[in-house]
Parts: sequence; structure tokens; C-alpha cells
Amino acid sequence: MNSIDTGLKSLNRRKFLKNTAATVAVAGLSSSVLANTVNASELDPDWLPSSHHSHNRKFWNKVQKQFVLDKRTTYMNVGTTGSMPKHVLAGFTDNNKAIAKYPWDMDERFGSWPYMSEMIADVAPGFGALPHEMVLSRNTTDGICSIINGLHFEEGDVILTTHHEHMAATTAMNVAKQRFGVKIVEVQLPVYTGIEDVTADDYIAAFRTALNENPNVRLITFSHITYKTGTKLPAKRICELAKQYAIPTLVDGAHSVGMLDLDFHDMDCDFYAGSGHKWQCGPGATGILYVRDNATRLNEYWSDRVNPLWLINSSLSHADYLCEQMQYIGNDNYPAKQALVDSCKMWDDIGRARIEKRVLKLGALCKSLLAEALPDAYIFSPNVDDLASALTTFNPFELEDSELLTEFRDRLRNQYGYIIRTTNFKLYKEDTANTYALRISTHLFHDEKDVQGLVDAIKKLYKRMA
Repeated sequence: MNSIDTGLKSLNRRKFLKNTAATVAVAGLSSSVLANTVNASELDPDWLPSSHHSHNRKFWNKVQKQFVLDKRTTYMNVGTTGSMPKHVLAGFTDNNKAIAKYPWDMDERFGSWPYMSEMIADVAPGFGALPHEMVLSRNTTDGICSIINGLHFEEGDVILTTHHEHMAATTAMNVAKQRFGVKIVEVQLPVYTGIEDVTADDYIAAFRTALNENPNVRLITFSHITYKTGTKLPAKRICELAKQYAIPTLVDGAHSVGMLDLDFHDMDCDFYAGSGHKWQCGPGATGILYVRDNATRLNEYWSDRVNPLWLINSSLSHADYLCEQMQYIGNDNYPAKQALVDSCKMWDDIGRARIEKRVLKLGALCKSLLAEALPDAYIFSPNVDDLASALTTFNPFELEDSELLTEFRDRLRNQYGYIIRTTNFKLYKEDTANTYALRISTHLFHDEKDVQGLVDAIKKLYKRMA
């Protein structure tokens, strides 16, 4: 039996903590810190959903009260950084104190692989994955770089991506280009502007055309939800298309983890990297990395390469499973990892399908109210089921005027108390000038009044500035 199976079958997380506290006490140390840590990370069960009230306003009001966000403002920039729930923040704080007080004991116990495997086992089912397929990483960038920089590329290989990717992916791809002579090909994504409709079929057609025009594609990487426009790409269908061409897929899930009800097995991607600090509302420098079935399909697709995936940031290369090797990077940040797990368990307790339905409903409301309030504005986020997310990107002014949008964003906060952000992108990959926009995030600690209030404030400020 391998070490992961042994760890998962023989340990229970709460029992492990209890035994750890007892061990410390026997050693002559106070166990009160550890006891408090266990309690601090446990969520009060009184507010948890039941089938008869999980969709009503009263329940979601209780969810809102689990967060410590400043009541003087309405924070709607979750796409940049989320906010830890109260019990997660308390556990994170207590665990940091415990490690500071008992550094040696904490490193020996909480830093061990069996304990880390416990945390992974808590998280994996919520994403439709098996524990041996998951890594608790530092963030989306860490996961993407671990895969792209670890792949055994050769000169002439092609990476197929899109023209709306985050620098976390584009930087790693450029490194591969410089090191190995890899060619980067960008798919021109259809961009919704509120004028012409786009469909999921349009995205699949764009990827299929690029695949047919580039016969040596060795990897497809794309954002599940583009951070630039908030469009949700048809990820499952793109992965199905990739399989027809025997090409592995790496999905950037920075904005989907914690927003959508994800099932990696159903999506059938090869790699999926996501953030813990955004929509999942964990601490900074946390994330998840999914590696399908020990990367067996990669070995099949890349059978012409020796060691298709090198473990560039592992200090345990002899472990049984690839993810176990990638997880062990020396002394890890246990408090942050545990806080991410506690946040994931809260999402699982609420129900990730319930959360997705709630936040997408608020996002749809935001888009429809904006279209009504600003009929001449560009709204770049489609409001159709297949492509919609909880991000809403729009511009009521000149598309290339970044200074005006920055002023609008700042006045919206300073005068009305709503916090959103600006973003920029190219409508067409050949464009020399950027298109600028404002971006709104609607999440589970918002409600309909927040959305209506934001749109009312946007309308008033637009009239003052237009």
C-alpha cells in the first residue's frame, strides 16, 4: 500500500489534531493553543443550509454575516482578491500563533505528509477529483508555471492559447518560447460587445480552425473564465475537441474556483490550476492544481518524449504519485493551506451548485440592470447561460480612454462606496491599442440590493461625468 492510501485510510483529521494536542501536553507544553485552533476552524452549524431554506433571502443574509468586510463600502472586486470568512480567519490566526509558539512541534506534526494528505482528501471531492490528483499550490500562477515549465517541449512545438490570457500564462509560455523555440499561437476569441451575439459554438469553431491550421500543437491552454471580459468559455467542449487531436489541456481556473460548481472528471481536462484567494475566499498564496490520473494521458499523447513532465519544484521525486511529488516542496505554509481547506469545506457545506446558482443570478441581474441603465454602453460579458459568469465588464465611455475610466472607478468608491476595478484587453489580437473597461464581481456575500445600489450609483456618476 502506498503512502497516500495509508495516510487517507488511517488518519482522521480531527482525531489527528486531538492526538497532536495530547502529545504536546505529554511533552510538558500547553495544549490550549491547539485546542483553540481546532475550535476556531470549525463553522457554527446553526446557519448551514437545509433543503427548504437554502435559496431564500434569510439564508443568504446569514452567509453575508460570516464575512468581516468593511460595512462602509461595498466590495465588488472579488476577481482580484476575496475575503476570508470569520471562522477561516480565526483558524488562520490561531494556527500562525501556534506555529510561532511551538515551531518545532508544529513543523513535525502539521508539516507532515499524512496531515497534508488529510487536507487534500477534504478538498478533492468538492472538485470532482481523487485525492491523488490534487495539489494544494500557492496560486494559479504556481500551478500554470509548474506545468508549462515542467513540460518537455522541443523546438517546433506549438502551444495553442487565446489572446485574452493572464500574464501568469503568457509569461510561462514566453519562457518556453525562449528556452525551446516553442511557437505560441493565439486563438482570436469572439468578443461580445452587446451588439452582436456570440455562442459557445463560435468558440469551438475558433479553436477547431486554429488546430487545423497548426498541425504540431502539443498543448492547449486557456482560461475557463477570462479575467479581461468575464466570459466563461465552454471548457468541457474545448477539452473534448482537444482529445480528438490527442492534445493535453491546461485550464486557467483563477476565476472559476469558488464561483462555479466544478467537476474535473466530467470536464476531462489534463491539468487545471486555480486560485484560493479569489472566489474561494482563502488566504493569499494558496491555490489548487489538478493533474488528471497521474498524467497518464500526457504520457500517451507525448509518447515520443522521455519524461514528458519534469517536477521542477519538488523535493520528493521518489514518491508514488505525481501529485504527492509536486506537493512536497520542503517546509510548507500549514496555516494558509489549512485556511484554504476550511474555506473549501464551508463552500461544500453550503453546496457549490447553490453558490454557482446564486452568484450567476446576481451577475445576470447586474448585466441586465446595466444594459437598462446605460443602453449605449458596451457590455463585454455575455448574459447567456453557456457563457455567463459572475464577472461583468463594461464601458460607457470611449473605449481607449483609460484615464477617464480610472477617474470613474475612484469616484465610484470615494463618493458612493462601491469598489470595482478597471481592466484592459484587445478586441482583436492584431489591435495596437487596448480597449479599456470597468469590471464588477458579484459573489455570495452580496445581495440584490448591493447590485441595484451599484447600478444606481454608476448611472448617477455617469450622468455627472458624461
